Amino acid sequence: MLVRELVDRFEQFAPKTWAEPGDPVGLQLGSLDAEAHKVLVTLDVRPEVVAEAIEVGADFIFAHHPMMFHPAKNLDLAVPQNQMYATLLKHDITVYGAHTNLDSAPGGMNDWLAAALGLHDVTGLVPSNGTTATSEITMGRIGTLAQPTTVKAFAEQCKTIFNVKGLRLISHTPDAPVSRVAVLGGSGGPFYQTALAKGADVYVTGDISYHPGHDMIAAGLNVIDPGHHIESICKPHLTQLFQQWAQENDWPITVVPSALNTDPFTFL
Repeated sequence: MLVRELVDRFEQFAPKTWAEPGDPVGLQLGSLDAEAHKVLVTLDVRPEVVAEAIEVGADFIFAHHPMMFHPAKNLDLAVPQNQMYATLLKHDITVYGAHTNLDSAPGGMNDWLAAALGLHDVTGLVPSNGTTATSEITMGRIGTLAQPTTVKAFAEQCKTIFNVKGLRLISHTPDAPVSRVAVLGGSGGPFYQTALAKGADVYVTGDISYHPGHDMIAAGLNVIDPGHHIESICKPHLTQLFQQWAQENDWPITVVPSALNTDPFTFL
């Protein structure tokens, strides 16, 4: 089959028009008319992931994070990123990235995160680009826990849910009750006021920096930052989705999730 067959089906599920302005989603390297036999699903495209693709015989890498956020200024192969591009080209590996369009898609990234947190009565958090026949497209989700708990206890649950050794809790009231939870995968700091306005007791997101953390406390919002890498939840879900489509369409492809942890941070 051709790469474009999988891409066309995916873009019915999460159209590129749902991506945030300027987000470089879509084909990153290679050709949509290349043949695809084995797909490696990954969160990030890093040199070690490319080596993994070569080892397992993948000719198509499907990533959540775009490989090219910034254009290369030269093709000096002493630069690891440039060498990675050269390696991909040498091995005829096509790369596609689905970022904020996957974040916003119904049944996509933020619904997977909300389900992992055990949220009920889930609705959208931040208005995004586009609509479906029945609803507005939104990034992030907000919902209710089946059983109320406390901020600190919920933070401990998040460590287990997302399999992280540590996380950052931004709160002056760790013993406060928690029932309503907002979640936004990736760097959701700029949207904390929306979570607050929609009644969230806790906001789960990544990449909170120092001064916004002070602002969140001053505003009375509890925030749990388990890291950006929790979006790796996409790997098993996308793998399952692509395998389902392959079966429905009789596509002769194999789909496997990357086995690598690409989180750059280590908790000591």
